[in-house]
Amino acid sequence: MSDSTTTMNEPLSSSPAAAGDVVLHVDDIHTFYGAIEALKGISVDVHQGEIVTLIGANGAGKSTTLKTISGLLHPRTGEIRFKGEVISGMPVHAVTAKGVIQVPEGRRIFARMTVEENLQMGAFLRTKDPAGVKASLEQVFDLFPRLKERRSQKGGTLSGGEQQMLATGRGFMAAPQLLMLDEPSMGLAPVVVEAIFETIEKMNAQGITILLVEQNAAMALQIADRGYVLETGSVALEGSGKELLVNEKVRKAYLGES
Repeated sequence: MSDSTTTMNEPLSSSPAAAGDVVLHVDDIHTFYGAIEALKGISVDVHQGEIVTLIGANGAGKSTTLKTISGLLHPRTGEIRFKGEVISGMPVHAVTAKGVIQVPEGRRIFARMTVEENLQMGAFLRTKDPAGVKASLEQVFDLFPRLKERRSQKGGTLSGGEQQMLATGRGFMAAPQLLMLDEPSMGLAPVVVEAIFETIEKMNAQGITILLVEQNAAMALQIADRGYVLETGSVALEGSGKELLVNEKVRKAYLGES
């Protein structure tokens, strides 16, 4: 797909999203690692109630986009707005306080803490809402019954799939207005991947807007309202999940078809 940036850079569909207002507006951001330009003018919109996915090869800029939105990295140029407010340049804790929550690649749970303690850590900004925190904990246990069974078990003793459930549940505990998931299926068995994606859909059905970065393009596009294909730091293609699933170039490049 060496010529894909010239043949794939138009939206497949110009129709507006059926979901609500734009909650996240990423406008032409350029992010650098030192002298290396990792993002070369990324623009992404996420509407209220959507699942939006970013797909692409390793090094395309997917995780860097999430890190830039969350405040771990700051764009050199361009702008990021959340619910109309400029958040580009804000520190991570300020972005998190706005309700933009990232579940990072690699899970990064607290291995020596119990499952319940890990989940409570996700609610560290909700000290004035103990009733809400308690209700969120019960919601997490409804979403992930296995975590309820292991609520007193140390996080480091869980399986990889259980740790991903815990990391996702911890993100849910923050009462996200936008939940960003970075490679939730990485390294997991297919049956566990299916369970994780089912839970993502359930969280979305409960009103959580989701921005999903995922190597498993087929699974991501099946549940996504819309998607963006990233290539070498730029948006090469965008469209609905269904449109991208049947797009010939996407199928050949990311779905393993010859």
